[in-house]
Amino acid sequence: MKKSVRIILLLVGVLAAAGIYYYVTLPAVNIHSEGFWVFAMSLIILAIAARIAYNFYRRYKDFGTRNLQFDFRSDKPAMALGILFAAVLVIFIFGSVLSSPVVNAGKYQRLLAIEEREFTEDIKEVDYHTIPLLDKDSAALLGDRKMGSMVDMVSQFEVSTDYTQINYNGTPVRVTPLVYASPIKWFTNQKEGIPAYILIDMATQDTECVKLTDKIKYSKSEYFNRNLYRHLRFRYPTYIFDDQIFFEIDDNGVPFWVCPVKKFNIGLFGGQTVGRVVLCNAVTGECIDYAVEEVPQWIDKVYSAELLMRLYDYAGIYVHGFWNSRLGQKDCLRSTNGYNYIALEDDVWVYTGVTSVNGDQSNVGFVLMNQRTMETRYYKIEGAIEDSAMSSAEGQVQNLGYDATFPLLLNIADEPTYFMALKDDAGLVKKYAMVNVQKYQWVAIGDTIQECEKNYVQLLNTNGIVSQSVLELKTAKGVIENLTQVVLGGNTHFYICLKNDENYYDVDLSDPELIEAIRYKEGDSITLQYEEGYGIHSVKKIGK
Repeated sequence: MKKSVRIILLLVGVLAAAGIYYYVTLPAVNIHSEGFWVFAMSLIILAIAARIAYNFYRRYKDFGTRNLQFDFRSDKPAMALGILFAAVLVIFIFGSVLSSPVVNAGKYQRLLAIEEREFTEDIKEVDYHTIPLLDKDSAALLGDRKMGSMVDMVSQFEVSTDYTQINYNGTPVRVTPLVYASPIKWFTNQKEGIPAYILIDMATQDTECVKLTDKIKYSKSEYFNRNLYRHLRFRYPTYIFDDQIFFEIDDNGVPFWVCPVKKFNIGLFGGQTVGRVVLCNAVTGECIDYAVEEVPQWIDKVYSAELLMRLYDYAGIYVHGFWNSRLGQKDCLRSTNGYNYIALEDDVWVYTGVTSVNGDQSNVGFVLMNQRTMETRYYKIEGAIEDSAMSSAEGQVQNLGYDATFPLLLNIADEPTYFMALKDDAGLVKKYAMVNVQKYQWVAIGDTIQECEKNYVQLLNTNGIVSQSVLELKTAKGVIENLTQVVLGGNTHFYICLKNDENYYDVDLSDPELIEAIRYKEGDSITLQYEEGYGIHSVKKIGK
């Protein structure tokens, strides 16, 4: 075989190996991508190995098993490749060091703009139609239970673990697609695609399997070119996509993938934020590329909760530089060890507490961070750390062994209040708890949200925070515009809306005095005597 042919075959082999590596690992062709540098170094190592193999082959052909020694320094191409590898490795190491907080603490500290705000001005008194009452684990239980009832799909598909929390037509919901149950199930179903996604109302716990006329063809569970990551890489070879790609639906229920593109603001690899967003239609694969400032209003997830908390920690820890964050730690603050979501101004905001780095059990305030815009608001309110509030709530039901979920922050009578669900060992919500942020020994428990709120308001009244007038019955008269039946805590409730009245009235049918509510229908005149709540009023008496 001619020398030129051998060289061509060698090059073809190297390029084929590189192509397979690229197809599997999908590195971005971008100097800010660490994967790109690893890919480049892997190519150089592969080329060196091929050169060495070629030299051994040539020596074996010329000398047989004799004189198979290989002197790396005497082979100029191999030597040049070795020098190139060393140069790339040095650039990678120096780029990593020069991008780190050790030399750029001030730049890291300024990545996030933080505005101090007033709690009662931004966080309005609670409306239980707009707050998520379940956490992700509880939503997953509901999703699996719903999937188990879909006999036509359960043998072929499973529920993805995404469970993205979004605002859907003004309601907090979690959405997640189905995925193929196994490679074999993918092979038999991939031609038609994934037929549905799960939608869970986080306020009412209603769970729906939304079947699609046009099925999902592009997803994380696909293989080959319809795999979402590979589809994005081939369309945008230089984009460094975030590790978290979010499943969302638009206002019409059409499924999309929201794909944030990383932006590095400090050196080669430091100061990650989001610079662009690629919106990929999960059905057609069509992609639209947006600057981060131009994403449509209906998109809720651009910045992951973990990224926002990391950016806040940079702002709090590096306030006086890197070495202060490790040694003196003067004025250093950090986020607490958990987070939750709040629906506010038609966006989803990440909530987390702010505490000192020395690990005490109190918060100096809390922050809300917008997942679409990165807007960050700080509220200076001293109180118990979330873990302390959770332990306080669990202590009220220690005989039952319930575990508290990470709390939401609500406004109850202008009092910052932790709200959490209490779950049994099976993960089912059994009770609800409210804990005062500033005095975490004030705890109210209830089997329903309304009962919990009532007990909490009475607790505030006992301690002189809320006047007795809040607890007195008030009267509302009008024509029923809307009447909705909901099951809460195993009891049936009617939610009544009156014409020209923005309030919601909750009628608990487990109360014998309110059972006559079943006789009423939309369009009937009604008189309601109610105990004023915050967002939803609890009806105590009904009349004509």
